[in-house]
Amino acid sequence: MSEKNIILTGDRPTGRLHLGHYVGSLKRRVELQDSGKYDEIYILIADDQALTDNADNPRKIRDNIVNVVLDYLSVGIDPAKTTICVQSALPALHALTFYYLNLVTTARLSRNPTVKSEIQMRGFAEEGLPTGFFIYPVSQAADITAFDANVVPVGEDQLPMLEQAREIVEKFNRVYGETLVLPKAMIPENEMQRRLPGVDGKAKMSKSLGNCIYLSDDPKTVKKQVNGRMFTDPMHLQISDPGHIEGNVVFTYLDALSKEEDFAEFLPDYANLDEMKAHYCRGGLGDGVCKKFLINVLEKTLVPVRSNRAKWEADIDSVYDIIKEGTDRAVEKTNETLARVRKAMKIDYFEDRSIVKEWNDLLKKADQ
Repeated sequence: MSEKNIILTGDRPTGRLHLGHYVGSLKRRVELQDSGKYDEIYILIADDQALTDNADNPRKIRDNIVNVVLDYLSVGIDPAKTTICVQSALPALHALTFYYLNLVTTARLSRNPTVKSEIQMRGFAEEGLPTGFFIYPVSQAADITAFDANVVPVGEDQLPMLEQAREIVEKFNRVYGETLVLPKAMIPENEMQRRLPGVDGKAKMSKSLGNCIYLSDDPKTVKKQVNGRMFTDPMHLQISDPGHIEGNVVFTYLDALSKEEDFAEFLPDYANLDEMKAHYCRGGLGDGVCKKFLINVLEKTLVPVRSNRAKWEADIDSVYDIIKEGTDRAVEKTNETLARVRKAMKIDYFEDRSIVKEWNDLLKKADQ
């Protein structure tokens, strides 16, 4: 087994990536990529898993692969350091999923809190649950183990999925011998980076709710989302009224994105966010000033992202090559793991002809 430090992460290509993705994972991926601490980093475009609840619209998945990769490249993912690959083009993942299914019961899958939550959110309880979606945790375990990933950056809501992957690894190694790498979770260090709510205060950004700020949004759209939809403090009716920080989405975003130097540049009345919060809480600071500052912070973040995206959009041939070359490398990597798994399970029948001797010995023994 590999003794390297290997990271696997990824996204479902169901739409453009938004600020929640940036705060929750993309920014951290760039930091990890540039840290020099990891031997290999893979980002998996999970199109197979996206099909589990979009089987009637595969074109949606196909069209959004390029959007997701453009978002990766625009925030600083470097294909020279990070391998970007497509899940459905890696046959080893499908085989591993099938083998692991024999190690998991339906009762255990049905108890997975993440699966239960996703089932409820998508309305499958009433309509019937696609089997592919039900086995999502097993597919994810195949993804992780195929790359020998020992580090998997996840949000807290995904911890049950990783725990199930660890259970599968432990059972496989117990039954077939030490073969698979046991992964561990990497949780965001900054509390504010663990979950960025939608602009309306809902727990999660969602395209269907229209509460997202996308990385590719233009300045006019960003301003409209902040000024027109962003939830603040409903009790802060007058500027003089004391305001509340908890549940105030403007300050949640500022916690996640603002830096001390932003105040010197955009709001010199305050040295830092703590001073701004204190003024808001005692009264005398209006929501309009807070939102204007946030818009400036967002634009400072998004201007270089938009610029990078425009460059890549003008060279889609190169984007295609990045995806293709990354996927080709991933095929080799995951096939090596599959070969190791098959050997451990003793189903590598055609690696050499030693099985012929085993069969002959077996037949001779039966004749005696």
